Amino acid sequence: QVRLVESGGGLVQAGGSLRLSCAASGSIFSINSMGWYRQTPGKQRELVAAIRSGGSTNYGDSVKGRFTISRDNAKNTVYLQMNSLKPEDTAVYSCNVDLTYLAGGGVAGKQHDYWGQGAQVTVSS
Repeated sequence: QVRLVESGGGLVQAGGSLRLSCAASGSIFSINSMGWYRQTPGKQRELVAAIRSGGSTNYGDSVKGRFTISRDNAKNTVYLQMNSLKPEDTAVYSCNVDLTYLAGGGVAGKQHDYWGQGAQVTVSS
């Protein structure tokens, strides 16, 4: 079974910084992409940033130039460095990992995506 553990959320003043991390563990054969999404009450979930196995990245328009996504392949961990935070960044941030799980006998299983439990980020004005 694959599990994602998120950390790094909290309360910060506008203009401050936070760093989120998401570590994947369990029956993993390979990771295809990792990313962060966020959601607030009354709004649909939106993409914040994503990074593929080859290193290419994608950012939501509202965070470009302020947030940076990175990964440590050896640790199956993805990070989100959030700088110049704004009150509108307040949301629950959830990690998403698209991977190929490890089946019995070390055989590659199916490709599937998994979600973390969510980390609350609150930015005060």
